[in-house]
Amino acid sequence: MTAATLTISSRNYSSWSLRGWLICRMAGIDFSTEVLSGEDTTSRAELLHLSPSFLVPRLRHGDVVVWDTLAIASYLNETFPEAGLLPKDRAERAHCHSISGEMHSGFVNLRSALPMNLKAFHPGFRLFNGAKADIERIVTIFDDCLDRYEGPFLFGKTPCLADAMYAPVCTRFRTYDVKLPPSAAAYRDTILHWPLMIEWAETAAQEPEEIEELDMEF
Repeated sequence: MTAATLTISSRNYSSWSLRGWLICRMAGIDFSTEVLSGEDTTSRAELLHLSPSFLVPRLRHGDVVVWDTLAIASYLNETFPEAGLLPKDRAERAHCHSISGEMHSGFVNLRSALPMNLKAFHPGFRLFNGAKADIERIVTIFDDCLDRYEGPFLFGKTPCLADAMYAPVCTRFRTYDVKLPPSAAAYRDTILHWPLMIEWAETAAQEPEEIEELDMEF
């Protein structure tokens, strides 16, 4: 079997590393995880969420090297089509691509104002208007998918690419005590209790503190 390595940065702070890891686990690929040091300047830039298209997560699978979360998902979907990273129905697959792409390229206000920090909890956190607009759009996406595909995941009974893309947002909703309507709150809880998310969070809890600047990135 071809060896695979996924390079990530912080488990506690890096939303893109989480997405890449979830996608690899859902695809069923046998891989090891390489964690970059927070002292590396390029790793620190990624941890501060300056770009969704950074060099981590990066998957090396034999002679293939692919980075960028959606590129990794596309490669793994082609390599392991039976894993169900994308819906089988063409219209549903297009919908999944669309909302995944929206997360990949959008919601900048939310990402900058509410950086991922699994160890933190900020009850009563004050949201500014730009982040509120992003949250309202995400709640609309959740409600539409859950109503259309009947949950508990965005496209039905099993998780897919879209759930991996929005999973870090669900952690932000918990960290910053974001009030959600019942349907969106139920989906948030589904994601937070997803065994893969529990596994990631337990490992993140053991991670040393390295990125002090994130405490000032609100």
